[in-house]
Amino acid sequence: MEHVRDLKLLPKAHLHLHFTGSMRPTTLLELADKYGVHLPDALTGGEPPKLRATDERGWFRFQRLYDIARSCLRAPEDIRRLVLEAAEEDVRDGAGWLEIQVDPTSYAPRLGGLIPALEIILDAVESASRDTGLGIRVVVAANRMKHPLDARTLARLAVRYADRGVVGFGLSNDERRGMARDFDRAFAIAREGGLLAAPHGGELTGPASVRDCLDDLRATRIGHGVRAVEDPRLLRRLADRGVTCEVCPASNVALGVYEHHEHVPLRTLFDAGVPMALGADDPLLFGARLADQYEIARRHHGFTDAELAELARQSVRASVAPEDVRAKLLAGIDDWLAEG
Repeated sequence: MEHVRDLKLLPKAHLHLHFTGSMRPTTLLELADKYGVHLPDALTGGEPPKLRATDERGWFRFQRLYDIARSCLRAPEDIRRLVLEAAEEDVRDGAGWLEIQVDPTSYAPRLGGLIPALEIILDAVESASRDTGLGIRVVVAANRMKHPLDARTLARLAVRYADRGVVGFGLSNDERRGMARDFDRAFAIAREGGLLAAPHGGELTGPASVRDCLDDLRATRIGHGVRAVEDPRLLRRLADRGVTCEVCPASNVALGVYEHHEHVPLRTLFDAGVPMALGADDPLLFGARLADQYEIARRHHGFTDAELAELARQSVRASVAPEDVRAKLLAGIDDWLAEG
């Protein structure tokens, strides 16, 4: 029988974590009390809320809960606290690198504008990285529910701060709304500025949305991407190009994309040679952090420790971590496996 190693000791990179969604539930309660924000029972019950976002009504409920939580982030000290605690949680789960995703326009009204908001976030990232030793960078994400011109503004801003810790450009929110090609110019601006392209696709809609991310946005990573398994040719394309899917097993089940953990196609993607980086997505709402995603792969999909180590390697290779950080993490993964 194989020795079962501690997954929190497995070095890894975390490439799919949303800003507000990274918050600790206890922090949300404290901030809501501080600002007099009434939280719905779904956010105060001590258990992840019951969610199902496969129809527009369900997605609206998910987005409403997220927006309420975000409304509790009102001052620079709240931002600093959130980033520090997210870093502490990731370090506890074995991460040596984090790329956190944020749409600064969502925080701008309370933080003095778009530029001040991004600068406050980047300052918080630098401080948390220094305090915890975790390498942290930022992926600026546009909202596909907003006008593509807004995305172009964000892309230009992201490029402007590429030397301050912004490393990528994303596209989030309900992928059933807004065509990927409408945002092609924003992604071109980001690419020309040296940023990686990491849009969401293949979660709430099928493989066509993954193809659109590849064809229209020239994605180097895909947020989620799990629905690509419905098209064998697309799977081969992802594998041949080495496009990493940022797969978030717990959120796939919590949002109703798949009914049970066993239905999330981790094994299909892995066996097809598609690189994966397991991510927590929004642990505030889904109740599972980074190491939990690896535990799901072990418990529900039969991944061996050698295969889990390979998943960790894939996360590191898909990151934009400097070569020395990559080398340290990869060596640590080998050590974790050898210690068994």
